[in-house]
Amino acid sequence: MLRGDRRTAPVGLVPAAWLTAIAAHTSQLSLTGLLIAHLVMAGFIAFFTVAGWSELSDGALLVWRRVLVAGFAVTLAGVIGLLTTPPTDVLLGVSLFGWMLLPAVGLARTAVLVSTTDGAWRYLAGSGLSIVGTGTVVVSLWAAVPGYALIGLALVAAGQTIGIGTATVRDTMS
Repeated sequence: MLRGDRRTAPVGLVPAAWLTAIAAHTSQLSLTGLLIAHLVMAGFIAFFTVAGWSELSDGALLVWRRVLVAGFAVTLAGVIGLLTTPPTDVLLGVSLFGWMLLPAVGLARTAVLVSTTDGAWRYLAGSGLSIVGTGTVVVSLWAAVPGYALIGLALVAAGQTIGIGTATVRDTMS
């Protein structure tokens, strides 16, 4: 059962994480709630990384082990940023943009490593949506355009959900 949970849980956790980010951006989630979410995410990342370490040893899975290790670090940056008074925007930005871009790179690399019959185009589409979403958030910060950040976060969420959904379907069918 544990292996099955490790195979399927991320397909729910990835969109949940982005819904949490959207809730925080729209002030629907307090800083304390966001801190708790970061701590829970750090716990899940640590669990999935340690429990799957030997399985995540080559090919696309090695790419994702590296994403998880780097993601753990950027999540901890967010935790530290939230523990300071006032919260440290730079560390929160490292966490947010890290989680926008790390999976985008992982999805792009996965697209290169898997066959076209294994949904390579879906991984590439997920990566592309994540990158466009990240750019949209950057534009929203730079140009102070209301609503762009939400659009960007939604694009990142969609892209990463497509990627993890593709991986989950591939894994459960193999």
